[in-house]
Amino acid sequence: MPGIYGRDLDLNLLRVFAVVAESASVTDAAKRLYMTQPAVSAALRRLTTAVGAPLFVRSGRGLSLTSRGQRLQAGLSQHLQAVVDAALAPATFDPKTSDRTVRVGLSDASELWLLPPLLRTLEREAPKLRIVSIPVQFRTVGAALGSGLAAAVTVADELPSNISREPLLGGGFCCLFDPRHVKIKTLTESIYFSHEHVIVSYNGDLRGIIEDLFGQSRSVRCSVSSFAHIGAIIDGSSLLATIPELVAQQICKTWPHLKTKPLPLRVHGSQTELLWPRATEDDAPCQFVRAKIKEIARRQNRRLLLR
Repeated sequence: MPGIYGRDLDLNLLRVFAVVAESASVTDAAKRLYMTQPAVSAALRRLTTAVGAPLFVRSGRGLSLTSRGQRLQAGLSQHLQAVVDAALAPATFDPKTSDRTVRVGLSDASELWLLPPLLRTLEREAPKLRIVSIPVQFRTVGAALGSGLAAAVTVADELPSNISREPLLGGGFCCLFDPRHVKIKTLTESIYFSHEHVIVSYNGDLRGIIEDLFGQSRSVRCSVSSFAHIGAIIDGSSLLATIPELVAQQICKTWPHLKTKPLPLRVHGSQTELLWPRATEDDAPCQFVRAKIKEIARRQNRRLLLR
C-alpha cells in the first residue's frame, strides 16, 4: 500500500475509471458519479499518469478501452464489488461463534456480584467470547473508559459527554459479622461503635463511609483497599464490616455462618451505574455484553426487594 500511494494512485480514481468504462461516456459517468464532466476528465488524466499508459481511446461519440484499460477493468471487476459490499454490508455477530475479547471495568464490589453470573451466562450463550476484567473505581473510571474499555460498572461522578451512563443498582449497606465471636441481637449505635471494625478505604487511610458521612470515628483495626477479602477477614474474628448489601449476599454464599444486621445509622449507597463509550454504541459484541450485565442487575434488584 505505501508503494501505491508513492505512485500517486488515489484509489477513488479506480471507481471513476470503472464507471466510465461501463458507460463508455465521460458525460454519462459524471451524472452517475454526481461529479462534473471536467472533474471526471481530470480524474482519468491522473489515473492515466499513475498507470503510465492510455486507458481509453475515442470511438465515435464515446470511448473505448485500450488493451491496458481492458486489463485494468478485468482486474477491478474481481475486487471492486467485493470492496463495496464489505463497506456497505451490516456487521454480523453470532454470540455462539464470536471469539471477541471484551474489556470491562468493574469496581471491586461489582466484580463480586456481577462477574460470576456473567461468566456463567457467556458459557451458555457465547462460549468463545472472552472477558478481561479491569479494576476501576469512581476516580479512575473516566480515564479507563477512554483507553479501550467496552463498558464499566461502578459508582461514578461527573464524566465526559462522550460517555453514556445508565443506572443499574441502588441498595444500601449492612453490618457483617461472625456470630460465633460477636453476639448481637439488635445492633444499636452504642454497640456498633464499641466494636472494632475492618473498613474499605480507597484512600489507604482509616476513614470509611461512616466517617465520611457522619463524622463519627470507629475503632478501626484494619483498613483494606477492596471488598474481595472481607469475608475471610470477618470469618473467625470479632470485627464488624460495613459493606453493601449485594456484597454481603455474595460473601454469605461462601461463608454461610456469617450474619448481617441493619445498620443503626441511615446509610444510602451511591447508585451503581453501567457506563460505556458512545463510540461502542453500535458494536454488536459490546451491546451483547452490556445487555447481559443489565439482565443480571435486574435479577439482583429483584432479590434486594424481596429481602
